Amino acid sequence: MAFFELRQYRIKDGQRNRWVKFMEEKIIPFQIERGMVIVGSWTDPESSDHYVWMRRFENEDERQALYKAVYEDPKWSSDIKPQIDEMLDRSKIVVTRLEASPKSVIR
Repeated sequence: MAFFELRQYRIKDGQRNRWVKFMEEKIIPFQIERGMVIVGSWTDPESSDHYVWMRRFENEDERQALYKAVYEDPKWSSDIKPQIDEMLDRSKIVVTRLEASPKSVIR
């Protein structure tokens, strides 16, 4: 059964615009090229450090394969990850696995 991964991040002070641009121009395209399905990404108008995005996986095997394709890629570790560390507070990342209810339009 397909499921979603809701990822909530806290952006370091003054990094929001840089972070959103980096996500939209680097991270999301990089992950899509490797097969990830990105459902959407959002900023929180009431909290300048809050950023949320969501990915969809067909099953756990696909999730594991796509994690490997993204996070074990040399470009991720040498180019992308160091920039992420400059902008995000990794200690506050929250990842929630979600399954759509039977009548959800996002299924």
